[in-house]
Amino acid sequence: MLSALVTQGTQAGIPVAIPVWIDLSAVVVGSLSGILYAQRRKLDLIGHIALAMLCGLGGGLIRDTIMQVGDVYMLRSNYAIAVSVLAAVLGFFLPHGLERHPLRLEWVDILAVSLFAVTGADKAIVYGLNPFAVVFMGTMTAVGGGMLRDVFLGDVPRIFQRSTFYATCAIAGSFAYWLCAGVFGINKLIAALVCIVVTVGLRRWSIHYGVYSATSDDVAATVQKVFRKRDPQ
Repeated sequence: MLSALVTQGTQAGIPVAIPVWIDLSAVVVGSLSGILYAQRRKLDLIGHIALAMLCGLGGGLIRDTIMQVGDVYMLRSNYAIAVSVLAAVLGFFLPHGLERHPLRLEWVDILAVSLFAVTGADKAIVYGLNPFAVVFMGTMTAVGGGMLRDVFLGDVPRIFQRSTFYATCAIAGSFAYWLCAGVFGINKLIAALVCIVVTVGLRRWSIHYGVYSATSDDVAATVQKVFRKRDPQ
């Protein structure tokens, strides 16, 4: 079983063409994001496990349900559920190890988004979906876990809120991966790195310069200004 972690996903009945360890890395980082949210909300052990699984496995579950090809990753994988649960248990009993860096949640969250964008877009490419579907699957895999987390916590999902390019960076990263791996045929590990750089870089840029996605009120105000300049009377 250990050999499957370093081989290409087309082997051993695994449909995802990227190495399995990338999928597993996404699960680990996504689960860590859920654990940090659970710690913020002071949840119990079940809450930690639930949020870890939602963030670590939820996006892939949404992807597999929509695509309806191949199998469901979280059920087929020998490690995904176990790793997510183990991470939650460790995070619950050893919470102080995650509290050292003040920006830990922000960095973990966007890194999880970038890794899930890779896995989602790649599976869509493997099964020959069109470019729009590839970007859509990458984006849904990237933000799906966080969306489920927010719904379960009773919050408005972050992808629907005005934010520093949370969902936009997932779209950009998915598109970058499709361009590299699907169009130019670049090695998928390099394509994955490009996706991560684009996703994380765009997110950090928007945070650093305070660039937020526009709301309908923002757009309406801009349109009104344009028409007022054209018709001063």
